[in-house]
Amino acid sequence: MGEHTVTSFDEELNRIDQLLCEMGDLAGAMTQSATKALITSDNALAQRVISDDAIMDAKQRELDERAITLIAKRQPMAQDLRAVVGAIRMAGDLERIGDLAKNVAKRVGAVGDSATPRSLAHSIDAMAQLVIVQVKSVIDQYVARKSEGLTTLRDEDEKIDIHYTSVFRELLTYMMEDPRNITACTHLLFCAKNLERIGDHVTNIAENAYYVMTGEQLPVQRPKLDETQMTVSAE
Repeated sequence: MGEHTVTSFDEELNRIDQLLCEMGDLAGAMTQSATKALITSDNALAQRVISDDAIMDAKQRELDERAITLIAKRQPMAQDLRAVVGAIRMAGDLERIGDLAKNVAKRVGAVGDSATPRSLAHSIDAMAQLVIVQVKSVIDQYVARKSEGLTTLRDEDEKIDIHYTSVFRELLTYMMEDPRNITACTHLLFCAKNLERIGDHVTNIAENAYYVMTGEQLPVQRPKLDETQMTVSAE
């Protein structure tokens, strides 16, 4: 009887991990598609990203329900409890990544209708590629149980912040040079901020995954400095 209970618990825990992987794959695909839709003004692709958000929400609800049921029925402890609670937290961040990708997709039509400088596309795409790599890597590192990889990934969020600051300043320059750029650049500012926030959620996932694996918190990260706030204040 005890062996059957352990086997059932492992199966339920594996299903939660499987859902987490599915959410990670979907989050990466949504981020990639939203960025491509933005760069290429592909409204059909943007609509698919918006539709995918409902799938993401459904997966999070299923994971939450399974995790809560597992805690109530099995009363896991130590490593097992960390795994279940960590999965709930990571799923919440993945769901938010889906929301942020959807927000980018929603602005595709507005940006596409404006005369946007094409050089901006390269800057935002370069930033987005860093974000996409992180989204896809964080769950891979968790599944492979590579805690050292999570440490490196968390620290690389600084690169995204630097790109965001660069894009922010570039967009401000275009707006000041020609008022006709203000509408499109404002939408692009929001898109860039959404991408930067996705990087923050990846950081949260990395920290939770590290705790699940090791039972320890990652070393305190550098204070996060949003240089764009300083830029606005200076103006």
